[in-house]
Amino acid sequence: MAAGSSNYWEDLRKQARQLENELDLKLVSFSKLCTSYSGTTTRDGRRDSSDTTPLLNGSSQDRMFETMAVEIEQLLAKLTGVNDKMAEYTSTPGVTSLNAALMHTLQRHRDILQDYTHEFNKTKANFIAIREREDLLGSVRKDIESYKSGSGVNNRRTELFLKEHEHLRNSDRLIEDTISIAMATKENVTSQRGMLKTIQSKVNSLANRFPAINSLVQRINLRKRRDTLILGGVIGICTILLLLYAFH
Repeated sequence: MAAGSSNYWEDLRKQARQLENELDLKLVSFSKLCTSYSGTTTRDGRRDSSDTTPLLNGSSQDRMFETMAVEIEQLLAKLTGVNDKMAEYTSTPGVTSLNAALMHTLQRHRDILQDYTHEFNKTKANFIAIREREDLLGSVRKDIESYKSGSGVNNRRTELFLKEHEHLRNSDRLIEDTISIAMATKENVTSQRGMLKTIQSKVNSLANRFPAINSLVQRINLRKRRDTLILGGVIGICTILLLLYAFH
């Protein structure tokens, strides 16, 4: 019974070492595939004329990546199953005397399995990240090529649209400046009007006290109205000219 158990344990260890050797070779090839992923090939399988272009294009590497990933996952699953069987064997009552040595061996195989699993997941994630980046760059290159291959009429139309857009932005800035000037002028005129009303009230009170200067006050009022009309006309004309210039 002890000899049979020992043979069973050795068979499990042999299976584990064999699977670990296969995984080691697969992971090396998998890592080389990911590091040599074509950064100069398009995603539709076309190859560039550069001398640095790998022998495999993007589509072939994608298929090989999927195939190798499935194979490695299957080997990891088999190695996990062997480790589980080894763990069950260590808990068998008939092998308690050798339990410490067996547990040490089992832990070593578990560490190897964990390292291989971590390396596989890391390499797979790096490959997917590189592929997504290449997909994005390929899409950008395709958009640039499509734009460059457009007809001259379309390019000319685009330039006109850009110039018109810039002209509209300049017009908006000019209108905003004009409105700001008009608001400041309005505030200034309102302040002056308040001051003039105060002065007028004082002059009217003086005119009521001194009838001799009543005619002088009336002439001043007429001139003030005339100046107000002239100032309003100048502001209106300036505003119209600025608006015409902005929308010209």
